Amino acid sequence: MEMKKAIVWDKEALYQLKEAYYYLKEKSPKAAKKVRKLTLNPEVYELDQLKTKNDGSYRAFVRYHFHVAYQVKTTQIRILKIRHTSREPDQY
Repeated sequence: MEMKKAIVWDKEALYQLKEAYYYLKEKSPKAAKKVRKLTLNPEVYELDQLKTKNDGSYRAFVRYHFHVAYQVKTTQIRILKIRHTSREPDQY
């Protein structure tokens, strides 16, 4: 049985989440379910195509026009970036 992983937010991702919060609240109060889903199955979403030299631990999903990038580590999932899809994507 797979162990549940903790979700850890990077400082930049928290700031980006704060900016997105009001938009998401209006669109769907259930939007956080996608992030919570990561705790049990972090590989559920596809590899992050914007991550250069992706070793397979960087994944991403889009919800309500927000691209959420995260990294799966041994004991945690790090939320790395949240950006609106209308913005120019950065490779990282």
